[in-house]
Amino acid sequence: MAAYKSELIETLTSRGFLHQCTNLEGLDAKAAAGVVTGYIGFDATADSLHVGHLVQIMALRWMQKTGQRPIALMGGGTTKVGDPSGKDESRRLMDDATIMANITSIRQSFDRFLTFGSGPQDAILANNADWLDKLQYIPFLRDIGRHFTINRMLTMDSVKLRLEREQPLTFLEFNYMILQGYDFVELHRRHGCTLQLGGSDQWGNIIQGVELGRRIAEAELFGFTCPLITTASGAKMGKTASGAVWLKAERFSPYDYYQYWRNSDDADVGRFLKLFTDLPLDEIARLEKLAGSEINEAKKVLALETTRLLHGDAAANDAAETARKTFEQGGIGDDLPTIDMTAADFAAGIPAWSLFQKAGLADSNGEARRLIRGGGAKLNDQKLDDENLSITASTAVNGVIKLSAGKKRHAIVKVG
Repeated sequence: MAAYKSELIETLTSRGFLHQCTNLEGLDAKAAAGVVTGYIGFDATADSLHVGHLVQIMALRWMQKTGQRPIALMGGGTTKVGDPSGKDESRRLMDDATIMANITSIRQSFDRFLTFGSGPQDAILANNADWLDKLQYIPFLRDIGRHFTINRMLTMDSVKLRLEREQPLTFLEFNYMILQGYDFVELHRRHGCTLQLGGSDQWGNIIQGVELGRRIAEAELFGFTCPLITTASGAKMGKTASGAVWLKAERFSPYDYYQYWRNSDDADVGRFLKLFTDLPLDEIARLEKLAGSEINEAKKVLALETTRLLHGDAAANDAAETARKTFEQGGIGDDLPTIDMTAADFAAGIPAWSLFQKAGLADSNGEARRLIRGGGAKLNDQKLDDENLSITASTAVNGVIKLSAGKKRHAIVKVG
């Protein structure tokens, strides 16, 4: 027998999405009785979201899959302010054209996870610039600002932590939680939205929105937060040694995305399968029981399913085949990161450290030198000891030079 009345809450709790909820029993009853409309906000600070946003995106996906209606709220207005949560300094201010270009780009990722349309359970892409840009300052302060006390706002983590670290917090950023609370009320008025979801660091801001809705709209609103995911090693999700794990293929290739999940810690595989794939829980339970070298099969499933969701079947299968050729056969996969160079580029010889940096296996020349000195570099699958080795076109095998940084990062130099 299910622990909850609604498929929504049963699914979110059993798959690990629940951290806190303002009234879980009430939300469960509401979801069991009909369609609940819920939203999560995403600021458009870049032209792509990253893996750190994926828990929230999957929560919206499960809302829709369990018969509810999700809203992906783009922060066309709040991006101009900047959320101070978890930040030590103010965000760079962006112009309207850049923000709108970012929203258009981000929409492409949402299309992989949600079905948008005009039906009762179709997802909505909203933009808070539609109402925030039209606000008049004095009326807004009078009608909305009076419901927020400075005393309460100073207790919020997004404010308190910044002040404790003696980092400046601008008055612009200080207004962010008021705007976020007002977003909830506006979405309730426009779309009947009664639920806001977000990361656990947004709990204080979400509570403010729930209370604001009760005060000025006499609405029963709910807040639901998901845990902030860290890996078994304690590292923050969405970061690698080379930077963010972006959801946009042009920023982070499907092959690299596949490898990111394939390289998950053994202890994370079961949890990640529940959070980041559509696999049934009984199949995940079977995969969780695999031990020893068999755990690698579960990691391949995790990598394939997560890549399939974001990039589609063809890209996922290509990435898996490239990984198989590279790691299981010791060959060169077709989908490895590749740079094209000419024989003339090698006329004077290129130092090994320079080629590793050019191929993207090191962020700087110094890092490339340290990689080779530390014994972590291979050239055509042979250990490379000399950082200054002069590499020429004759190094290529069948027109290709294979570079490796450690066991899991590879790149191809095609010599034409």
